[in-house]
Amino acid sequence: MPDPMTVASGISAVGALASAWQLRRRAVRAEAEIELLQAELAAERHAASHDPLTGLPNRRAFFRLAATLLTDAAGKPLVAIVLDLDDFKQVNDRYGHAAGDQVLVSVAQRLAAFAGDNLVARLGGDEFAGLLVSPMVDRRWIEHATRRLCEALAAPIPLGARSIRVTASVGLAPVHGPTQLTDALCRADAAMYQAKTVGAARAARQLVAER
Repeated sequence: MPDPMTVASGISAVGALASAWQLRRRAVRAEAEIELLQAELAAERHAASHDPLTGLPNRRAFFRLAATLLTDAAGKPLVAIVLDLDDFKQVNDRYGHAAGDQVLVSVAQRLAAFAGDNLVARLGGDEFAGLLVSPMVDRRWIEHATRRLCEALAAPIPLGARSIRVTASVGLAPVHGPTQLTDALCRADAAMYQAKTVGAARAARQLVAER
């Protein structure tokens, strides 16, 4: 006949193992729930700071990130850039909003490729902005950068069985100090709107800010 103490000891050991297994299971479940919550929080933060269509930072994130870049620039020359697509409404009217969205995505990808590791963002609609670290900020460099960007944006964009071309009006202006971003963006914006007056006959409509 089994010893009652031995049986009791065995039952206790089994109970301890069961309890440990339950605790481990609860711990694993808690870790999974924490990871899920962290992922959801990260997704919410990303959604709050990024444009859902293009994946670029949105207007609010642009100014927040730009402020940090300006503080950490350590005297490096910086250039603000503003661009707006020409007659973008015609794309939506002629090909539909899905095609318009694809154009915006393509423009965002080309702008990001042009900017490299620099900050670019979609401010809203068909308006984009950027803050570029440049080797210099003289007029010749700005004209060259503007021309390259306009040419990149004007390349054909595939839309199913067809492809279309869009042009952009671009304005660039040097940022003269950590507190001068707003002023630089205003000058770049003014240059961009002046570029729109040049006329659609030019393949790459662009104008450089005077200072």
